[in-house]
Amino acid sequence: PGDPEAGELGLAAVPGRQAAFRQGLEAAVHYARAVGCPRIHVMAGRVPLGTDRAAVAGEMETTFIENLRYTADLLSQEDMIGLLEPINNRITDPRYYLNTPHQAAAILEKVGRPNLKLQLDLFHCQIMDGNLSRNLETYFPLIGHIQIAQVPGRHEPDSPGELNFPYIFELLESLGYTGYVGCEYAPKGDTLEGLGWLRSYWESRGLQHGG
Repeated sequence: PGDPEAGELGLAAVPGRQAAFRQGLEAAVHYARAVGCPRIHVMAGRVPLGTDRAAVAGEMETTFIENLRYTADLLSQEDMIGLLEPINNRITDPRYYLNTPHQAAAILEKVGRPNLKLQLDLFHCQIMDGNLSRNLETYFPLIGHIQIAQVPGRHEPDSPGELNFPYIFELLESLGYTGYVGCEYAPKGDTLEGLGWLRSYWESRGLQHGG
């Protein structure tokens, strides 16, 4: 993520920080190798303070593509996947560079490496664009990881909010998704108690706990 105390949230698209990005990537690979994690989220980073997003967009994209090609080459030696996650700039982070699946897909096409994928967080996707069913179908070939949280509170999937997660889970199954679904939400209380939504979903599908 770079230097959080300096206001950084990733470095991959930040001009002038290429050396620090590569150092951080090597550290991430070291940790991933140690724990057997085959996927690494390559964080784009924020538009630099005091600069206009539109004015630096071209330079940031060029930097991002260059760093992603370096990433793909390094990760291919480790049999790992690099992931790009769009983060909404309406609520979560107004200065984050990568904001929509469309933007991420365009960059992935320009980079052109098969071991780079889309990390689709449905919380961010709903805030930026909605239309989740169509977006999941459209971007499914690019997806390397899914994350979930209810909108707008970013709590458990069965907390009050806009998203119908049983429908979304069944859609993912029908599309043939076999990867993990990351629960990137803030539990409203106790973590295990908060996983009641998962037990209910298992039961609705005829599965026993842990089955």
